[in-house]
Amino acid sequence: MFLSGKRALVTGSTSGIGLAVARALAAEGAEIVLNGFGEEADIARLRDEFRARHVGADLTTCEGCDALMDAAGPVDILVNNAGMQHVAPVESFPVEKWDAIVALNLTAAFHTVRRAVPHMKAQGWGRIVNVASAHSKTASPFKSAYIAAKHGLDGFTKTIALELARSGVTANCVSPGYAWTPLVENQIPDTMKARGLSREEVIDDVLLAKQPTKKFVQPAEIGALAVFLCREDAGNVTGANWSIDGGWTAE
Repeated sequence: MFLSGKRALVTGSTSGIGLAVARALAAEGAEIVLNGFGEEADIARLRDEFRARHVGADLTTCEGCDALMDAAGPVDILVNNAGMQHVAPVESFPVEKWDAIVALNLTAAFHTVRRAVPHMKAQGWGRIVNVASAHSKTASPFKSAYIAAKHGLDGFTKTIALELARSGVTANCVSPGYAWTPLVENQIPDTMKARGLSREEVIDDVLLAKQPTKKFVQPAEIGALAVFLCREDAGNVTGANWSIDGGWTAE
């Protein structure tokens, strides 16, 4: 297990993509620090599964990010995955939603990276993986805050990759299309009702409309990509934005 002795912090790791990434890293021996929200019993089960600490910090604030990093201690692998979304026309987009989305999807990554980098540089090794989105490369209507934040995350990742290029620390984005997570699955019944569509129509004509493969990205596939980026073989892979979107951004 090539990550034995490495500590990995994965934000938003109590469900969905973050949980899959945490499991993939743990399978290679990494010590996991969990972060995210959920029912107390569910989080307790995850702590037992990973034999890990859980830090439930509010990453929309600088203070929350600092609290997370203080509790996590020095980390060798940082995966910024926590995020949120809101859909509305720009002229009626709630200001508080804009602020929260940018804070969690973009600014939190700045705060965790700035705290993680000194240890990584000092030991001459580190891996930063920022989970962006196909929307870091393209746009869709009514998602102005999310798309602005994800485009920003791509640029931030490239910048820190350049700054860290001779330090042994790499920084990359992973940009999924629609992934099969509980969050996406739970949207299907409401969309069926709102649009008068069948389950199959919602999946094919709404959720997967832009993914040529017509298949959801599996969270485990994203976990496998994160593991690759942590390998020694990937030591010269930095500043890249890795699409895993069923061909969405190829068009």
